[in-house]
Amino acid sequence: MMGDSGRFNNLHPGLSHDEALRILALPVEQLESSSDRYMAAAHMINFPGQLSEQALLSLLDDNDDSQPTRLARRKAVEVLARLGCKDAITSIGRCLLSEDHYLVENAAWALQQLGCQDPRILNQMIMLLADTGQNRRILAQSLAGLGVIEALPAIELLQDDELPGVRGAALAAVATLSGSHERVSELAEHLFLANQMDRQSAIQDVINSRAAELLPQVLQAPVSSVFRLRALRLLWPEAEPLHQGLSLLETLDRLLLDQPEGVQVVHRYDEVPQISFLINELFGTDFSRCYLALQAMSTHPGVTLWPLLEQRWLEEAHNDYGAHYFFLRLFGRIASWGDAQDCVEDLCETAIQNRRPQFVKSRPAAILSLLRLNPERLLSRLSDLMDAQEEASWECRYAALMAMQELVMQGSIKGISGLAEMILRRDPDLYVESKRKQVRALLADL
Repeated sequence: MMGDSGRFNNLHPGLSHDEALRILALPVEQLESSSDRYMAAAHMINFPGQLSEQALLSLLDDNDDSQPTRLARRKAVEVLARLGCKDAITSIGRCLLSEDHYLVENAAWALQQLGCQDPRILNQMIMLLADTGQNRRILAQSLAGLGVIEALPAIELLQDDELPGVRGAALAAVATLSGSHERVSELAEHLFLANQMDRQSAIQDVINSRAAELLPQVLQAPVSSVFRLRALRLLWPEAEPLHQGLSLLETLDRLLLDQPEGVQVVHRYDEVPQISFLINELFGTDFSRCYLALQAMSTHPGVTLWPLLEQRWLEEAHNDYGAHYFFLRLFGRIASWGDAQDCVEDLCETAIQNRRPQFVKSRPAAILSLLRLNPERLLSRLSDLMDAQEEASWECRYAALMAMQELVMQGSIKGISGLAEMILRRDPDLYVESKRKQVRALLADL
């Protein structure tokens, strides 16, 4: 929720600023829907300025304790922070005294975003670290982000907390505030815990502690490749081709291919599962289980898999962004789909063209799967996919260059000559530019 990229900001494009302000000013009993106040508060992110900030601040000062107002108040704190409203620091600081633990959590996050340096507010945050009913993970992260050295003794006590999320945040915060990485290596164990959220939190803790030495372990963590790619981008020393015994381009290639063999799953099968069970696993939220199922399914012939896959695709996978991604990965791992080959290729091509935000991760997967299934069919799309003016996703541009590299190495030169101009164009992304130079050098050697 907090700190998103802004991709989903304007969820109510028909709602005007004036109407949103009117809704926020209405008494709760006059609201048409209990969610109206929350919706109006969230919508203020689209209208930076004093009117929006004042309306949100009034919401923080509203004494009404009904559920619609409580939910809207939490959102107001987040939006004020995202708007950069430093005048809200005092009001947000008062939220730390609330009995609503979710409001306290949002307030702690917001105070970090706004760079709060009020000693009284910071002292209140430190005191809350001793309250097990609070989100001590967020509190520790925020205090570390604000550079509050005075919080160090209280945070050090949390390094052995029973909750991995609290423990990991404390380890990262101590590293940040003290400069000592003495216990940071313990975060490596968190990357392979049974709980998916704990693994994702561990990656953020590694990032927060700037523990680049743990990148090899992070890259094997069974979580979404989005988290692993983010860690790579934030921790890899800029412009360095080699780090921690890893090659940047080889590592990026593996992350974009995202094969189950490249991650360390934390689950095992006691007996060989049915195909229907394996397909169902692709809809789960635990990526360790998803990768395990993907690997198991890859041993089955496409003609055996397709009838069940087609049914689940039509029923739900086409609109479930998690399963959608793993279906596309599976498509590229099976050598032949028999009579369904054209249909599978069609699904890959459609996924490449699908620009809905929730399916952004599927697009590079579709590019690389279509490369495996029918390189000639992909070839006609490579020019646009490599063009930074046409293609905003760096992952798609990188995957397109991976495809071109593969075609050159296979000797499939037919049609490549028309793409030579694209290879000459510099790319604004450092990683894509490095890949472009690699492919250009390969072509120069022909």
